[in-house]
Amino acid sequence: MPYVSIPWNLAEEFVADAFCGYGVPAEDARICADVLLESDRRGIESHGLNRLKPIYLDRIKDKIQSPVTNFEIVKDGPTVAVVDGHDGMGQVIGKRSMQIAIDKAKKLGLGMVAVRNSTHYGIAGFYTGMASQAGCIGITGTNARPSTAPTFGVENMFGTNPLAFGIPTDDPFDFSLDCATSIIQRGKIEVLARKGMPSPLGTVISENGSPLTDAEEILKAIIKGKAALAPLGGIGEELAGYKGFGYATVVEILSSALQNGSFLKQLQGIDADGNRRASHLGHFFIAIDVEAFIPLTAFRKIAGDILRALRNSKKAPGQDRIYTAGEKEYLVRLERENTGVPVNDSVQKELVAVRDELGLTQYRFPFE
Repeated sequence: MPYVSIPWNLAEEFVADAFCGYGVPAEDARICADVLLESDRRGIESHGLNRLKPIYLDRIKDKIQSPVTNFEIVKDGPTVAVVDGHDGMGQVIGKRSMQIAIDKAKKLGLGMVAVRNSTHYGIAGFYTGMASQAGCIGITGTNARPSTAPTFGVENMFGTNPLAFGIPTDDPFDFSLDCATSIIQRGKIEVLARKGMPSPLGTVISENGSPLTDAEEILKAIIKGKAALAPLGGIGEELAGYKGFGYATVVEILSSALQNGSFLKQLQGIDADGNRRASHLGHFFIAIDVEAFIPLTAFRKIAGDILRALRNSKKAPGQDRIYTAGEKEYLVRLERENTGVPVNDSVQKELVAVRDELGLTQYRFPFE
């Protein structure tokens, strides 16, 4: 599919105005645009402009997500808090929650916030990045609409349930690990479907136990409960799929049990009559202040020394480079700083449709 790059300032202004056009307050719209486009800056196409319309704007239009975020702290303590997001904008809920965790960590060394009744909050690495930039170790996870089967199962019981870590280093980039606990993300299958490409063999299992590869059919089958993603490690135990299953379960528990939130099939987003409804997602955010243990400069150097030793270790035949988590995203950011955000033909059409619907006639895109 042909890609055309949109200048960052144009993308930022348009996305913020699009959110405003759907009723999101201006300050919150900026946060949503920032989180969304941070994904594209890092080269994570599955969670960027690709999801503006189908994941956020359409859900607001269908009244299963509120454009105005009622951020309620229902329990507050010296190091912990419980938040009810009342199905508002997940990016706004996520940013405020991680900031609370960071603020608590700066006072007492540790901070944790558990969230219920939220919505899709974008890339988990955005929030752990907030923590590492503040001199903290950041951890976050979220449950999601069911799409993944447990090991030896074929029913989609839990979401892709990402688990992310951010750690300060003395490199030009912090350590940033943001991974789904499924072997492939639902968003990546959405991208493959847009491109007319198959999903890799062994990443999706049908209800009768056979592998599936047609990305478009997979998305339909998952919604109908006729297929499921495999956990990290793949189908069965041969490549340690039980590990992904275990980590996904940890994320599910921490995203629901601490905050008395929804879990597993309750997150389906479809009622008994087949109508769409709010999913009531849960998240958790943890911040650990490095200075509570050791001077930040010393920690940064040790962490950096570990990562440099890994990158400088012996390479496999035919390989000239080893990457540590966050490095590839940093390199993509440098590459895209002056080129803008690349969008494929399908997303181009969606952006034009949103612009025309909202009457944002001041915007002209490079692909027009």
